[in-house]
Amino acid sequence: MKFKTNPIKEDYRIGSQVLGIGISGKVVECERIASGEKFALKILRDVAKARREVELHSVSNHPNIVRVYDVYENTYNGIACLFVVMECMRGGELFTQIQQKASSAFTEREAADIMFSVLSTQKYDKSCDVWSIGIIAYILLCGYPPFYSLHGHPISPGMKSRIRAGQYSFSGPEWGRVSEAAKDLIRRCLNTDPGARIAMEQVMRHKWITHYNKAPETQLATMEVLKEEHESWPEVEEEMEKALSSMRVGNDDVQIKQLKDSNNTLLEKRRIQKKADEKNGPSSSKAP
Repeated sequence: MKFKTNPIKEDYRIGSQVLGIGISGKVVECERIASGEKFALKILRDVAKARREVELHSVSNHPNIVRVYDVYENTYNGIACLFVVMECMRGGELFTQIQQKASSAFTEREAADIMFSVLSTQKYDKSCDVWSIGIIAYILLCGYPPFYSLHGHPISPGMKSRIRAGQYSFSGPEWGRVSEAAKDLIRRCLNTDPGARIAMEQVMRHKWITHYNKAPETQLATMEVLKEEHESWPEVEEEMEKALSSMRVGNDDVQIKQLKDSNNTLLEKRRIQKKADEKNGPSSSKAP
């Protein structure tokens, strides 16, 4: 595909509606001036790696990968960028679907069914959404996301090394209820080495996805976690978005800390309640 050099605004009206969040940032809606057709627009910093990704994406022909229509070489806030115009997918945000389907007695089989349905009916950007799938599966299975932004604080060399090596654990009682097959898929999706990260085709063939109807019917802690602090659900979703929009391995601006070090309100309240329960004896808390 030949990249265009004329200003993208000559051909498209760029809207403010955010269609999704990926590793590379937000995806917004745009409209082709000549026809009124709606598309999705992603803006990437114009570097060699981004060019390779866009070129590979533009020539891919997979039913579960969104189509690229145009790419513009423009500047954004004085920075050379690639404006990638893609197929605009409808059907609502994944979390809306999850909220609509989730029951009070939420099992791993239901989580696997949701992931199978999502993967079967949606189309994905090659690189961003494998990571996104890992984040979504993680939250489905426990009720909170794996990574949190440090809001600009320095990241230590040791932590950066662990992030790049994909060294994290499934800690907490919530994960004692989850099968090894589900954890294996998440590990493969959240591998921070892009070359070693599982491909979309492999995700679709993973046994936790292909055998979704045979996943354990073990009741997960997900709904317990979310129901305890229902008003914190938007916060959990926001933390997921921060992780997706800021996480890019090899970028020194990435700041992510481990879940156990997070000051997330939902999890902090659960920790405080758990300590109080241990000190005062049984209470009405549902925390596992």
